Amino acid sequence: MTLLQAPPEVLEIAEVLERAGFEAWCVGGAVRDALLGHPHLDWDLATSARPEQVRRLFQRTVPVGIEHGTIGVLDRLGRLHEVTTFRRDVKTDGRHAEVEFGVSLDDDLARRDFTINAMAWSPRLAELRDPFGGRADLAARVLRAVGDAEARMREDRLRALRAIRFAARFGFRIEPATWEAILVSARDLKRLSAERVRQELEKTLEQVARPSEALARWRMAGIADAVVPALAEVSELALRSLDHLARPGLAGRPQRKLNRLSALFCELGRTRASGALKALRSSNSDAAWVGDLAERWTALGVPMASALQAGRVDDAVARRWVATLGRLRVGGFMRIASARWAAARALGQEAPSPRAVLALHRQLARIAFHGVVELADLAIDGGDLIEHHIASGPALGKLLAGLLDWVLEDPSRNRVDVLLAEARRRVASAT
Repeated sequence: MTLLQAPPEVLEIAEVLERAGFEAWCVGGAVRDALLGHPHLDWDLATSARPEQVRRLFQRTVPVGIEHGTIGVLDRLGRLHEVTTFRRDVKTDGRHAEVEFGVSLDDDLARRDFTINAMAWSPRLAELRDPFGGRADLAARVLRAVGDAEARMREDRLRALRAIRFAARFGFRIEPATWEAILVSARDLKRLSAERVRQELEKTLEQVARPSEALARWRMAGIADAVVPALAEVSELALRSLDHLARPGLAGRPQRKLNRLSALFCELGRTRASGALKALRSSNSDAAWVGDLAERWTALGVPMASALQAGRVDDAVARRWVATLGRLRVGGFMRIASARWAAARALGQEAPSPRAVLALHRQLARIAFHGVVELADLAIDGGDLIEHHIASGPALGKLLAGLLDWVLEDPSRNRVDVLLAEARRRVASAT
């Protein structure tokens, strides 16, 4: 099986375990992905050694989940690999499991979620252990629970979401009994912590090329209503727009992830969009970013589309759009706008052409980084107005905002003498 070639560092860990008299098998996603011909960065192992024995065998270890039998072993390159003792579940409440050790590899594989994840590879024996037909399901492109599907879902309610993610990621169909178990499980998913739901949503956005298919299944199964109510409110267009945004990928691209989250919730407006992320226990910065882009989409989405369909956008209008967006949000906003308009065209709706969208993106980017679009870009500031006895106190902010709006109309006005003269004129006319 030439596809099953673990990295040399992983083979060294397995060799240490086996020299000490223990079994060592590569397990989980790395085996699955290798058989699919996909690259995989995380190779983990299952072993007959108990956690304390693993810690004695290796110099550099981390107790990443010692109560569940998992020790992180750092290889010679400093990469961490999880080495987990063969185990089986004794008790579970759908979120947490109590396990016992001293069982066989087959017992360990039997507790796993899906057949495609319940395979193990022995580099030394060149043997694939596949008691549940995972390799055949890979070939048939089927996602199937190990054993009793409803029991697997009860053991860990997150498995319903994982099933949908794996099926969408690999383009597999979900086997009927497994799908029925997902439907039955949906009503109990409210018990999942917000953090676990957020992690699964983010993994879907990161790993799945067409997230709309996965999230449509969330809604079809009633999962969205249970775990992310805001997701039940967004349009089909919002879901489809995700498929037109660059995928963050397994290595992680934070801004791409934020773009997909923003596209998903942008039509809900600032309050509900940021609220959706806060309910998922996202960071305050992520919630604020998504909320800000949602507010700006509400303000600019329709005017931009109308202007593009009518013809070229005047620079003065474009400068005002950049000022509304803020120069650092131009790139993210335009990627989301482009994705939504691409999704609209795919659905047979009117939307700006790709050429027009690209031209606008370039126009806004040029203005954002070479133009006057923020108060800090003005040739004068509040100190200048005070020094020249023009204004002070609360009136300063309002006067500067008015001057910025005046300069957006004609950037050549951004000169100290011109701005001071205009400021004096405005103050005089107001008295």
